[in-house]
Amino acid sequence: MGKDCGNHGDDEFKQSLRRLLGVLLFLALLVGLIALIVYLVLRPTHPRFVLQDAALRQLDLSNGSAPLLSTAAQFTVASHNPNGRVGVHYDRLDVYASYKYQQVTLASRLPPVYQGHGDVDVWSPVLAGPNVPFAPFLADAMRKDIANGYLIMEVRIDGRVRWKVGSWTSGHYHIFVTCPAYFIGSGSSSVVGAHGLRFQTATYCRVEV
Repeated sequence: MGKDCGNHGDDEFKQSLRRLLGVLLFLALLVGLIALIVYLVLRPTHPRFVLQDAALRQLDLSNGSAPLLSTAAQFTVASHNPNGRVGVHYDRLDVYASYKYQQVTLASRLPPVYQGHGDVDVWSPVLAGPNVPFAPFLADAMRKDIANGYLIMEVRIDGRVRWKVGSWTSGHYHIFVTCPAYFIGSGSSSVVGAHGLRFQTATYCRVEV
């Protein structure tokens, strides 16, 4: 009889454990469903980035079969959250400059920030890349661009963001921003930089999340 009672107690414990696990699973599914509904209803719009200004302080390209490029520039980038009910946590933002898809500066980490509804944040990082190995065909292309009085670079931002709605915060999403930076030899009121190149005009950036 004692053995039967013991088995009966074990069975009840297992049934209680199954019920508890079932309740926890149901609650997890319910929370996930609510989060999905909130996301679909609010449908957060991507933040909008604008390259407002740029100053090309250094652009030195060595000669030879293995050219080296030394770059120093300051870029001013603004981000606007267009959502009326969704905030954005910028947990990590790494910014660097490139020329024809080759990175030419070291990445600079921007400070984390929370961007509320309709808020605007502005960053002005100084980016530098001393003696960066540069592909010979890109060196030839850059020399031709400079000789012709113009240069197109890109400011790229690679990071992680989270959406915030009320007390709910989403998981991390990857964000990638590309801002074209146009420099010309004349016809602009901005500060003259390396090789007499000036920043031409503010440009909108492409944002991928």
